[in-house]
Amino acid sequence: MEHASLIGENPEVDLLHEIGRRLAAADPLHDVLNHVVGLICATVKCDSCFIYIREGDELVLRGSKNPHPEVMDRLKLRVGQGITGWVAEHRQPVAVPRNASQDPRFKFFTELPEDSFEAFLSVPILSRGQVVGVINLQKRLAHTHTRREINLISTIGFLVGAEIEAARLGGEISQLSEQLEARKLVERAKGILQRELGLSEEEAYLALQKQSRQRRKPMKDVAEAIVLSEEVKKSQRQPQS
Repeated sequence: MEHASLIGENPEVDLLHEIGRRLAAADPLHDVLNHVVGLICATVKCDSCFIYIREGDELVLRGSKNPHPEVMDRLKLRVGQGITGWVAEHRQPVAVPRNASQDPRFKFFTELPEDSFEAFLSVPILSRGQVVGVINLQKRLAHTHTRREINLISTIGFLVGAEIEAARLGGEISQLSEQLEARKLVERAKGILQRELGLSEEEAYLALQKQSRQRRKPMKDVAEAIVLSEEVKKSQRQPQS
């Protein structure tokens, strides 16, 4: 395993070295989170590690030690909701040694079997004094997290906060770029339909929308097909040299 080499005579120093190395890379958000989860699990023994990323007033599950494809990127908590939301709101770690689900702040999710685990540690991820996410560690059996463990995970939260925030913002910029490109394609396709079929702008848009529903494809894909067909027609009309 990539992160197994972290466990040495001085794991804290090795951990700081590995985090410093990772900070020099500019990776997509999920790659960054996978590295962070690996670093944590190689340093502190746990049965579960979740990373929630703050997006507005919500915390979205973006990283996990155990595979959860059915809820990844979809499970959300409000800031202030559950222990995780409490940590995000108060910017303080919470350690529950046993019966974590009995804590009055606990928010239970039936989709997560880890919610039945005994011990729970939750720490904020900070960047420039702002909470950008929360790290949760869980153990199946009761466990009192030591001050060293809490400080170590908190330090990871401090050190990777800026990297996580940069990756998240990079993802948002990429998404906005894709949306702009899709809008341009739709506009070009609308123009082609207006010219070829004598439709109004609204009629052309409704025609694209109808095709999108009937073919069960995104409107961008329908628009792309229309634009491609138009370009093929133009190339065929050009005289051959």
